[in-house]
Order: sequence, then structure tokens, then C-alpha cells
Amino acid sequence: MTGRHSSGSRRGTYTALVLAVVGALLIGIGIWAAAEPDDTKGLPRNAASGDVPEGPCAPTALLEPPCGAWWGAYVPYAANGSLKDAVLTFERKIGRKLDLVYNYHDMSGTELDGRLLTPDEQELGRDRLLMLAWESTVWTEPHHANWTERQLGWKNIASGAYDEEIIDPQARRIKAYGKRVFFSFDQETDFRIKEGAGTPAEFVAAWRHIHDRFEELGVDNVVWVWTVSGYLGHAEQMKRLYPGDRYVDWIGMDQYNYYLCHKSPNWLDFDRSQRPSYDWLRANVSDDKPLMLAEFATAPDPRQPQRQRDWYAKIPEVAPTLPRVKAMVHWNRPVPGEGCDLTVNDGPGLEGYRLAGQADYFKQPVPPR
Repeated sequence: MTGRHSSGSRRGTYTALVLAVVGALLIGIGIWAAAEPDDTKGLPRNAASGDVPEGPCAPTALLEPPCGAWWGAYVPYAANGSLKDAVLTFERKIGRKLDLVYNYHDMSGTELDGRLLTPDEQELGRDRLLMLAWESTVWTEPHHANWTERQLGWKNIASGAYDEEIIDPQARRIKAYGKRVFFSFDQETDFRIKEGAGTPAEFVAAWRHIHDRFEELGVDNVVWVWTVSGYLGHAEQMKRLYPGDRYVDWIGMDQYNYYLCHKSPNWLDFDRSQRPSYDWLRANVSDDKPLMLAEFATAPDPRQPQRQRDWYAKIPEVAPTLPRVKAMVHWNRPVPGEGCDLTVNDGPGLEGYRLAGQADYFKQPVPPR
């Protein structure tokens, strides 16, 4: 989730003592995050149905739309605990159905957060694409409410230590689902190094291990999205974190206009907030992989509210000048800090985002399988 690449990360800091206590609870008596012993039960139904779109604008086998880009969002769970209700409410506000719903999971194995393809995701995925982000952590609170977590470690994942308990059951769930899904392991991976996940070489080994494990289990409906922050202060790290072209289908980045939020002094319009990282990734990682704005948003300008509207309204004009960007996923959740409401739930932000989403460029045929 976002926030790692800003000063004053929303996760905050916590002491080793708290981590130790949390870890003991998770492993021992088992609070909300205690995993069921057999997570292969209740596999998803095969959601693949209908004919694949045809014609010049039909998406490719790797879900790349040739004539435009997917319009998506991450929407946090509703107060009643329903992701479906949250997404449908958001869609009513923005005046259209999302092409892509992005959701995050930990590796706890729990029904609440650690099981890929929840019933709500399966329901939403009937006529939308799904993007599943899988974090190599166990969250301390449901839905990562206060951003604290326990690291499992890339070295341990690469060793196969978690295959039987964690990797294989979730791989089987995705296989049973049948329909193609976007999948990202440890998104914003460049900011996870300082959080204790491991080294770039260990990440590459973990990514390749999960990829190979999925292949061994016959999971052929995953589109692999390698997602970094895009923060150019991490340029060398990002190069070393790339698993290789054979292991990656799309490249994702998370860039924002954080104006005033986290003491960011400069207003960056949509183009200036995205193009530098887009250009760098194309020049230094891959110039042919499709690219996803896996998280994007702007903070408001309290002195000039219309700025937020104009930031979003400009997207349809800028998008074709970033031709390898084939999916745009809005982060619709506040982050801690004054002036850090990144949502478009009302006001000028909603007006501009709603307007942008009506552009033909973001009206591409969503495949049913």
C-alpha cells in the first residue's frame, strides 16, 4: 500500500517489544489472524465465462488494451466490512463501472485478509478485472488499519519454507478461479528493504520462487505486475529489484502529487507527477512492457480547491502521451497527516475524476475470462 515513499510514512514506527508481543499472539493463542489449517477448502468457482472480445481493440492475452487504458481504483472496505458495497457506492459517485478493482492481502492465510479471491472479490470480478496485491507480511489489525505488520522475509519465502502453508493454497485458489487476474507480490518493493523484508537479491529470488511455484501448480491465469514506487531516489535499488523479463508481464508504479501532505512543497500536475518515473522505467527497466499506474492521486490545495478538479480532468489529455500506460488505478484512501486526504469522494476532486472517467480512452472492452 502507498505511503512508503513519502517522508513520515503512514505506517509509523513501533518498538521491537510491540512486534514481539504481536508475533507471539499471532503464532500462539491466535487472535483474529489465526489461519485455518486447510485453506484449500471452499475454492472459488471458475469465473471464466463468455467469449473473449475480438477486433482491433480487444485486449491481449496479458490483458493489455490496445486502444486505451483500464480505469481502476483501490477502494477501502465499507464500514459494514463489505468490499462489494464499497466499490458499488464508489461507482455510483463516479458515474461508471470500474474496469479494474485493486485489493490488498497479507500472508496470514485468514479468511479476512489472507485468503486471495474473497467472496466479494469473486462477485466484483464477474464483470471487472481484479488486481491482487499480496504482501509478505502478517498484518496486526484487520485490513491493515494502523499499518503495523510482521515481516515473513524474502529469504524465507525463496527457501520454500512457506510453500505448503501459504503459497500453494493461494495458488490453487487462483487456479480454481480460472479468470485472468493481475497479481503483484510485495508492491512498492523498493520501500520494503528498510522495513526488514530483505535485500534486492532476496526479493528477486522470492519473486522467482513464487512465479515458478505457480507454474509448477499449473496456475496459468496470472498476469504478473512488478510494482515499485517509482521514486527516483531509489533508482539503483529498483534496477536491482527487477526479477527479469521472463518473470514480469507488466510494470507498476505508485506516484502522487503530495502537495503539502508530508511537507511536500511543490504542486505537481498530473503530467509532472507521472512522466519522470514513466520515462525512467522505460529507459532503465523495460521499454516494451505495459505500465500500470498502480496507485495515483493528488492531495488537495486548500487555497485553490479547483486545482484538484483540474488535476484529474487533465488526465484524458495526458494519457495518450504516456502510450505504454495501459491501466490507471486511483488510490481512494486518506493517509495519515494534515492535508493528506487523497480521496475523490466529494467536492472538486470527485468532479474532476468523474469527468476524466468518461473519456473514450478509458472505455475499453473488459474480457469475461
